[in-house]
Amino acid sequence: MRGSAPRRRPVRLVALIATLGSLLFGYDTGVISGALPFMSLPADQGGLGLSPAAKGFVTGALPLGAALGALLGGALADAIGRRRGLLVLASVFLAGALGTALAPGYGVMVLFRVVLGVAVGGASTTVPVYLAEISPAAKRGSVVAVDQVMIVSGQLAAYAINAGIAAAYDDPTAWRWMLSVATLPAVALWVGMRVMPESPRWYVSHGRDDDARTVLTQLADDAHPEDPEETIAGMRRSLASEEQVGRVRLTDLATPWILRIVAVGMGLSVIQQITGVNAIMYFAPTILASTGLGTNAALAATIANGVVSVLAALLGLWLVRVLPRKRLLAVGQGLIVATLVGIGAISLATDGTGATWPVLLLMLVFLVGQQGAVSPVTWVMLSEVFPLRVRGVGVGVSVLVQWVANAIISSTFPVLLARAGLGPVFLVFAALNVIALLLAQRFLPETSRMTLEDIERHWAPAER
Repeated sequence: MRGSAPRRRPVRLVALIATLGSLLFGYDTGVISGALPFMSLPADQGGLGLSPAAKGFVTGALPLGAALGALLGGALADAIGRRRGLLVLASVFLAGALGTALAPGYGVMVLFRVVLGVAVGGASTTVPVYLAEISPAAKRGSVVAVDQVMIVSGQLAAYAINAGIAAAYDDPTAWRWMLSVATLPAVALWVGMRVMPESPRWYVSHGRDDDARTVLTQLADDAHPEDPEETIAGMRRSLASEEQVGRVRLTDLATPWILRIVAVGMGLSVIQQITGVNAIMYFAPTILASTGLGTNAALAATIANGVVSVLAALLGLWLVRVLPRKRLLAVGQGLIVATLVGIGAISLATDGTGATWPVLLLMLVFLVGQQGAVSPVTWVMLSEVFPLRVRGVGVGVSVLVQWVANAIISSTFPVLLARAGLGPVFLVFAALNVIALLLAQRFLPETSRMTLEDIERHWAPAER
């Protein structure tokens, strides 16, 4: 009936369904670690006969596609809505998962890894926006934080499923089953988003206030009641403010003080990637196998990486609220440098073999520094350092740089590992991170006790 109350949609349920996109993000970036050893076998043994360079291209194809997806995802969600944008991404996730699982050869595998990357990049921009826009103010922080937790949970699921399939399915084609599992959450995301509400802010931005009012009533939280009319009025004021600020032009980025901020944002993105985190997340079984561990045992040991990543990400949510940003970043970078030096030194001292457990332990400590400090600081500061006028473009450029850096490191790591060995590669990472630590402490502002307006004034004292 027309006058009946709209059906309630608990925010936590909506967040759970939407963050299946984040789970897929994590799964599709983590699953390659267990699939690569089997995909590298000769074609007549069930693999794709991948060389070290080919392994790099297969791995790097996803972050390369994600760079494109990050650019397209926001535009798509603005044009057709957050909910329908996620429906499209679910279809792309499904196509990518099926394409990689059924790939007959190297070329098709790379193509569909790029397709998966487009979905991953799109999810990285669309899911957080949707979560922020459907959440009541009192719950927004905790709801949006679910996004990062689901990403690392997806990686943990990938490691556990890889190990389980390798143990239960004693066949070189196990990699196809590992990759095909991603079809299940993709279907669940598509089915779930069909009955989830659209973002009320998107409705208001398109002049559909009645639809926004209906959604706000559906999402109402009895413990933290909000007046839908006041919420819609606030959205209108925010949209009016954005219109008053105006659309950014590329020439705005050439303004010296804005250019400095963009350089800082790009630098933060490089800092997050130059730690070598994705070399560890994508190639952990390969790294452990180089120390003498068997393939199945290496896959099982990698589960510990996923567990520590989840726990460290939860710790990071708390640390970034209670510690100054630069101090937390320095602690994380210092921990990362120490572990990289340790892995490099142990690998050289033992000639790369017989040091499995010390290397695994140091990898786990590394992930505490990365997921508990460097990554949360990076994302929080990227959301803070840009002035309103260029915030969208600034964050977009920074995320693009992050995915490109990810692609470069993941594409070259297998070749470097094969040619130089584990020790020299990790010592180079350590040296780069010492430089990154010094540059971060020199050029980054401390933003933890500053308003966004104060941060903007910090960058442009002469222009104000």
